[in-house]
Amino acid sequence: MRDGKQVRDAEFQTFMTGHWPRLARTAFLLTGERHAAEDLAQSTLERVYAAWRRVGAADDPEAYVRRVMINMHARKHRRKLKEFLAPRDDSELVGEVADTDDLMARADDRSALLGALAQLPPRQREAVVLRYWTDLTETQTAEAMGCSVGTVKSNAAKGISKLRALPALNDVVAQRGRK
Repeated sequence: MRDGKQVRDAEFQTFMTGHWPRLARTAFLLTGERHAAEDLAQSTLERVYAAWRRVGAADDPEAYVRRVMINMHARKHRRKLKEFLAPRDDSELVGEVADTDDLMARADDRSALLGALAQLPPRQREAVVLRYWTDLTETQTAEAMGCSVGTVKSNAAKGISKLRALPALNDVVAQRGRK
């Protein structure tokens, strides 16, 4: 029995170290603050560790953990639906490792994008981040957010529309076009 626990602990540690950068980055995009993101990611992993037998046996453990994270974040902010999240400089995000496949992580104008995301309501922000930043399908995003595909489409479309209307983001896009 002791060996089974050690095996599960090793599996969890492997999962945690392999997925920490993406979880921390997603948490940052949801919260907009470095310390809040670290707290959210750590709290999520605490909860997941307690149920690792079930989580590790899931078809897609990363999706399971992402759903736990989104639910924890939503519960915390459910009473503050009108609150907009103001991101800070994420260059100090502890534990973030450069992801060579993540083109957004290498973008010069991350702060402009993060500032624009901060102006979206939480559900629109979640939809935009999960669909376009973490590159999930509509179905995966709906599962993560606990809503229908139609709700994801609606929230993502409204969020993208609001982002396109922001002058600061339009200035960044225009400057890129001139280069």
